[in-house]
Amino acid sequence: MDIGQIYKKTGALLEGHFLLSSGKHSKYYLQSAKVLEDPKTASIMATELSDMITKANIQIDTVCSPAIGGLIAGYELARALGCRFIFTERVDKVMTLRRGFEISQNEKILICEDIITTGGSALEASNVIENLGANIVAYAALANRGICSRTNSNDKTKKECKLPKEIPFFALENFDFEVYEPKECPLCKNGIKAYKPGSRGN
Repeated sequence: MDIGQIYKKTGALLEGHFLLSSGKHSKYYLQSAKVLEDPKTASIMATELSDMITKANIQIDTVCSPAIGGLIAGYELARALGCRFIFTERVDKVMTLRRGFEISQNEKILICEDIITTGGSALEASNVIENLGANIVAYAALANRGICSRTNSNDKTKKECKLPKEIPFFALENFDFEVYEPKECPLCKNGIKAYKPGSRGN
């Protein structure tokens, strides 16, 4: 499966000048919502990801995603794995588990995102889940921004990665785009205004 081609074909690989949630700037942005608006594509990608996870022999009771970006990816992955799906969400900017979702002691939970950049949102979700007594057994995403290292790959972990190294991380594709601090951004120096896309920006 050519994940890069799917992102390009669906218009999910954007080119311009983007302000990322990390505060850094980039010429490229992945908008997975454009990929996931087609249920068939979402199902195919989730099945591919579930096969990767199943081959690793990881036992999973539940998939949990941070709202809102990871909801569709997480739901489809849970369906492919044949397990329960729940999600966390921010209330007054604090990640929370609500809506009647319950966690069992030592429940084995995989955290799923649409895209992992530094893994900050995924880590927030996992902290909530662990504080309720469950165990995080893996992280997964459709796409990886090249900061965190995927399991069974030659990726190199960069210092910005927030995911714990001892827990497996699976993703279908690695998109290692160059990012810049605002004061060092060549696009800013050329007078091009940065645009903040994504669920937190518009």
